[in-house]
Amino acid sequence: MRSKLHHRWFVPYLFLLPGLALYVLWMIYPLGYEFYISFFDWKIMPGQHSEFIGLDNYDQVLHDKYFWTALENTARYTAVTVFGQMIIGLALAVLVHRVFIGKRLFRAIYYVPVITSWVVVSFLFQFLFSSDRGGFVNYMLVSVLGILDEPVLWMTETKTAWIIIYALGIWKGIGWTMVIFLAALQSVPVELYEVAAIDGANEWRQFQHVTLPLIRRTTLFIMVALIIGGFQAFISIYLITGGGPLHRTEVVLSYMYDRAFDRLRFGYGASLSYILALIVVGVSFAQMRLFGRQETD
Repeated sequence: MRSKLHHRWFVPYLFLLPGLALYVLWMIYPLGYEFYISFFDWKIMPGQHSEFIGLDNYDQVLHDKYFWTALENTARYTAVTVFGQMIIGLALAVLVHRVFIGKRLFRAIYYVPVITSWVVVSFLFQFLFSSDRGGFVNYMLVSVLGILDEPVLWMTETKTAWIIIYALGIWKGIGWTMVIFLAALQSVPVELYEVAAIDGANEWRQFQHVTLPLIRRTTLFIMVALIIGGFQAFISIYLITGGGPLHRTEVVLSYMYDRAFDRLRFGYGASLSYILALIVVGVSFAQMRLFGRQETD
């Protein structure tokens, strides 16, 4: 019996093989091929020669002022949206956690933006912040409330365009953040709050000294996930502003798309993607090490 089981050690791997093959075909191979073409002046047209240029694409990226502008914009977008999603998401989670009737309803309502398509909500915000009087926000500010005399050119001015992009990024993600925080809050033992109350701690002290330390790992997970998502921002920026005006609302992925598919510099776009991937991995690793060190202290 033991010999038969020994000879059948490969059977579980046969069940894993189809999924593994699809993963290699649709994930590993494209990533490897993208890394390969990042060393070439890649030509897509038949008959054209793709010249091997080594690390020239990476060197050009590091000396490209528009790349650094896009990276700065990406970092700023990530910082604003991550902070906004975590603060608002935690506040909503605390409020929903206190609700006894309709908790599932509130959870579903706040989660609707998460499952809504980025394309749909981007066009929705584009309509809401339309620069003429037909836009809902301008209509309310000018015609209804009378706060402004003229409509705001939301999407043609850099500062106001970022307001739309930040607002969309935060609004789209707070539902997911709220659900994760809510699950963490529900795992905190009620007895700890009762003991803290007996010791004279008010609600803020209980939140500060009981809740926050016990959901620290969840906070780390949410922060790392949101930062990775922030660096992957593309659809909303591309649809709302297209990276303009003059690349001032460009993020790394929209700039990569512009170089690769609008300018047909596929090798350059591939090198951009790998530099961004290294930055995301580095930031995530630094966060995990920092929080891990605080856990052990």
